[in-house]
Amino acid sequence: MSSSWGQCVKMSIFGGSHTKAIGVNLDGLPAGEAIDFEEILLQMARRAPGQDKTATTRKEPDAPQVLCGLLEGVTTGAPLCAIIENTSQRSGDYENLRVLPRPGHADYTAWVKYGGHNDIRGGGHFSGRLTAPLVFAGAIARQMLRRRGIAVGAHVAAIAGVPDTPFDPVDPGRELLERLSREYFPVIDPAAKERMYEKVEAARLEADSVGGMVECAVTGLPVGAGNPMFDGAENLIASLVFGIPAVKGLEFGAGFGVSALRGSQNNDPMYRDENGHVKTRTNNAGGILGGITNGMPLVFRAAFKPTSSIGKEQDTVDLRTGGEGKLVVKGRHDPCIVPRAVPVVEAAACIAVLELLAQSGLL
Repeated sequence: MSSSWGQCVKMSIFGGSHTKAIGVNLDGLPAGEAIDFEEILLQMARRAPGQDKTATTRKEPDAPQVLCGLLEGVTTGAPLCAIIENTSQRSGDYENLRVLPRPGHADYTAWVKYGGHNDIRGGGHFSGRLTAPLVFAGAIARQMLRRRGIAVGAHVAAIAGVPDTPFDPVDPGRELLERLSREYFPVIDPAAKERMYEKVEAARLEADSVGGMVECAVTGLPVGAGNPMFDGAENLIASLVFGIPAVKGLEFGAGFGVSALRGSQNNDPMYRDENGHVKTRTNNAGGILGGITNGMPLVFRAAFKPTSSIGKEQDTVDLRTGGEGKLVVKGRHDPCIVPRAVPVVEAAACIAVLELLAQSGLL
C-alpha cells in the first residue's frame, strides 16, 4: 500500500480502524521546534467522533502517544512517531462485508487487489479513522507555520446544497482563520449551520447520509514557493487532500467557475501596495500561478461525497456465491462527515505547505 508521502518532510501513516493502534511517522522535521501538546489535543478533539448528531456515536479519546522525536517538548530532528490506540471496536458489525461489499466503499476493489486478505473491520486501512494521525501531523506542522507568519483555516462551505458565506479570496482575515481553526463545525454564518443541521438530521432519520464541501485558506505564504509542471503547489496539495477518504473533487481559486469567464474577467489585475509589494485586486487564481505561490491567499475547496455506510437496504454482489445480494450496513457511522473533515483538510494543507516551503528552500 502507498501510505507514505513527501520528499523533504516525509510522512507515513499506519494501522487500521480496528487494529490495536493507528499512527504516523514524520521524518525531516526541523530540529528545535517547540511543540505545544495542548494545541495538538485541541485539533484532535475537533476531528473526534460523537460530538453531535452529524457524527458517529463511536467514542474514541484520540490521545496521541509520542514514541520518539520530541525531547522536553522540542523536536530533536530525528523521526517523530506517534500512535493512537483504538479503544472502541465492534468488529462483528463488519463480518457480513467479507462477502457483501458496501456500495460506494472500497470493499470490492480492496478484495480484488489484495486477494481477499484486506482487513474489512471498519474499513481497515481505507477507513476515515486514519485521518486521526493525519490531524496529529497537521497540528505539528501548523505550529511551525504559525511561527513563520502563516495561518491556515477552513470552514464548512456547504452541506447538502446549503451554503455558508465564502471566504473573501483577497483577504480571508487572519482572525477569522484562527477562530475557525479552533472550532468544531466551523462556519462563517451561524444561520447557515442551523439549516445544515436540518439537512443532516433529515438524512439521519431516513438511515441515509449527505455530503458537502470544505473551503480552506492559507495566508502569509511567500512569493515563489512551488514549481511549474508536475511539482506545482496545486499538485502537492492535491496529492495529500485526495488521500482523505471521501474527497471526490478539488478546486483552487475560482475553480470550475473560470470556465464560464472571459480572460478579461478571470485575470487578476495587479498593483503595488503602500510597501511596494505586488498584489492583485481579485484572486481568481487562488494564490497560485504556474504552480508557484504569488503571495496572495491560497484558497481551495474540497468536495466530499455522502458517507457510503448507510442504514438503507442496498443492492450489492455476493463474493462467495458469485450472485447478487442485499445489504443493510450495521455499525456506527456519520450521517455527514463534513464537519469532522474540516480539521482534516486544514491538517493536509498545513503538512503540504510545510513540504512546499521545504522543497523551495523557504523553511
